[in-house]
Amino acid sequence: MSFNTFLSQLSTTNSTLDFFIDFDKITTNISKIEVKLNQLNYLLGKEDIKSAIDELFNENKACFSVLNIVIAVRENRPVLDNEGNVVDLNSYFESSDLVFEFIESTGLLEVFKNKQITNLVDYVFGIEVGLDTNARKNRGGKNMEKAVAKLFSKNGISFRQEVKNTEFEELTSLGEDVKRFDFVIQTKNKTYLIETNYYNGGGSKLNEVARAYTDLAPKINQYEQFEFVWITDGQGWHSAKNKLQEAYSHIPKIYNLNTLPKFIELVKSEFE
Repeated sequence: MSFNTFLSQLSTTNSTLDFFIDFDKITTNISKIEVKLNQLNYLLGKEDIKSAIDELFNENKACFSVLNIVIAVRENRPVLDNEGNVVDLNSYFESSDLVFEFIESTGLLEVFKNKQITNLVDYVFGIEVGLDTNARKNRGGKNMEKAVAKLFSKNGISFRQEVKNTEFEELTSLGEDVKRFDFVIQTKNKTYLIETNYYNGGGSKLNEVARAYTDLAPKINQYEQFEFVWITDGQGWHSAKNKLQEAYSHIPKIYNLNTLPKFIELVKSEFE
């Protein structure tokens, strides 16, 4: 098959409905801070927020440690204070005066006072949904693994996942590097070491991956009993097609989701 044909067959998506939001992860994240968020609910609707902060800080200052997530910041990070000094974001939660400065400077003061937020647990749930969209790139790769595993299982092909190259002492050509393969299939003829990925968008990562696999394949394929297989897909490759074409010319077994059945038929024949 020509490279242009391979390129034209790249799929437009591998997203299933569970791709968009990981609600299990969000629920877990919320459960870890739910008690503190409920305590912060005390501030909502208070006319004198400063006094309410003082009261709550004296009662349980630890609840303010989750205020960062209320402005959609998950980690501690450096920020400029009102004097232009670089300070840690979390340093604002060390005194009631600094908590008030944080709430006032971030714009939360009027939001809390006017009860534009009625429940911080529900509000942060929404923030977590928004932040979770950043993880979609990683889920795209996981979705590819799920799709490939499903096809292998459907066709009765035995496979293992997340297998380190150190299991195969013969592969001395990889040196001291430890490589974890997405799938390993062992037939009576060969052991196939398989990598999978899916790219919706472009970026330097695609060039790096293509270059790395172009280098990796001959190191594995020099052994008669082993062969490297790369299963990749996604419209992102159109932005890195030159590197993909180079890899296509050096790696005998590259498949996309459209051509993967050819590899499956080959493997099935080697089980017979």
